[in-house]
Amino acid sequence: MDSGGTGTDTGTDALLNADGRTVTVWSDLGCPWATLALHTLRERARERGRRVTIDHRAFPLELFNRMPTPKGILDAEIVTIAGHRPELGWRLWPGPDSHYPVTMLPPMEAVQAAKSPDVGGLIASDELDEALRRAFYVEGRCVSIHAVILDVAEQCAHVDTEQLAAALARGDGRAEVYRQWKVAEGPEVQGSPHLFAAGGFAVHNPGATYHWTAAPPSGFPRLDAYDPKWADDLLDLLDR
Repeated sequence: MDSGGTGTDTGTDALLNADGRTVTVWSDLGCPWATLALHTLRERARERGRRVTIDHRAFPLELFNRMPTPKGILDAEIVTIAGHRPELGWRLWPGPDSHYPVTMLPPMEAVQAAKSPDVGGLIASDELDEALRRAFYVEGRCVSIHAVILDVAEQCAHVDTEQLAAALARGDGRAEVYRQWKVAEGPEVQGSPHLFAAGGFAVHNPGATYHWTAAPPSGFPRLDAYDPKWADDLLDLLDR
């Protein structure tokens, strides 16, 4: 499952990437559960001396819900997950609420735009997705801002930041996010995250057993268990 090569999205109207060694991940960049799943998959691949190819597809919660994802819900989920998995290094938003990102569409559009071969391809797209999530969850940066997105991109070895800036100026990535939203409205994609791979692998929020004690804003999320073994099972499947 070596995946050093770059690649482009094989069609945002498709459910999963046609490459049998690529994992298609539907998610919202502002979803803590998706960020947990991606961290688990990437770290387990690194521990095995591999790089996993990920084709990111947008599950834009704010378009589904017609509103920003409430900060109170995200804060509760971040505390729950980070308390269970402290190795993530997450923290609550450190700045004033006025600086909190009200939308996650710009960074998700940038992740899509990075799939262009001129910017770097799938490997660049995944590097940028990981770096943007770290910037938000660990560093407390407003990843909705164009300048922050490009600053984060500078940290990514396979991202051509000048080409990314030009792509974003053209509006690249926006149409892809909206097309993917329409696909995600179908029955196959159950939420953020939902992972698909060859061999029939299709799992929503893998490894996590959790529930809300009551409907938000009254209740709190409770993570009863998290089993990272799913990542090894997926990597084994990709190696066949």
